[in-house]
Amino acid sequence: MKTNHRNLLATLTLLAGLPTLSVALAEDWSAKAPTPVTNPVFFEEPFIRSEIRPLFMYQSLGRTLPVGGAYVPVGGSVQVYALEVRWAITERLAIIATKDGYVDFKPDATLTKASGWADISLGLKYAVIDDRENQFILTPGVELELPTGNRDVFQGNGQGEWDIFLAAAKGWGDLTLMGNVGARVPNNMTRDTAQLHYSAQLAYHAHKYFLPFVAANAFTVLNAGNQLPLGVEGFDLINFGSASAAGSTLASVGCGFHSKLHEKVELGLAYERSVTNPRGV
Repeated sequence: MKTNHRNLLATLTLLAGLPTLSVALAEDWSAKAPTPVTNPVFFEEPFIRSEIRPLFMYQSLGRTLPVGGAYVPVGGSVQVYALEVRWAITERLAIIATKDGYVDFKPDATLTKASGWADISLGLKYAVIDDRENQFILTPGVELELPTGNRDVFQGNGQGEWDIFLAAAKGWGDLTLMGNVGARVPNNMTRDTAQLHYSAQLAYHAHKYFLPFVAANAFTVLNAGNQLPLGVEGFDLINFGSASAAGSTLASVGCGFHSKLHEKVELGLAYERSVTNPRGV
């Protein structure tokens, strides 16, 4: 039985780097590489920038979810209002905070409607290779998610989790290919699920007001949790600790565009749709 899973995302990026760093970035090929919009929590870019990024996400929930071998009706939507922050300490090292915000959970059936705060994350990334002449950058990073949110919206559970990732980008003039691979590692793997995540984005700098892109994202569940008898996971925003999701993979594809409204202000819009079944939450 199939379910639907669709995301509409919008970001407004406010670049806030130090004057010397801002000039260096403006002259570099990274100025033509739009930041990812899809999978905003785990698709961390390799570039080292200082920015504040308000984020809005509208996600439609599947009509049904697999629970204990059966399918139960759910439907409805989730809205997320968040603010991502990145601070470039040097040209290679940055502090990142990619998860926070307010969650409005509105299922049509079975589950309870609720609103509350999301967990907060904090981490570092470091560009080990930054070859501007050949338009290539490689950046590993790590981020810790703290269980500070409200349990009514499936946050604040467990003992937190780590995201260990490797991000890279390669440019060919106005064309940029960006990718990220990583692992979500909970501090309590009996309770929560560990997951691999992978993302890719191909973007073209057609004009400063129009930078179209296509993207693909996937999550693979590595183990069974013991919190809920679900056959799917929450993937990007939620870790349900699903008992029957081990070995499952959620994949999605998306498209959108960036627009440079000002030297230090960018608007990003994206539409994303899952292409696997079951499709997760």
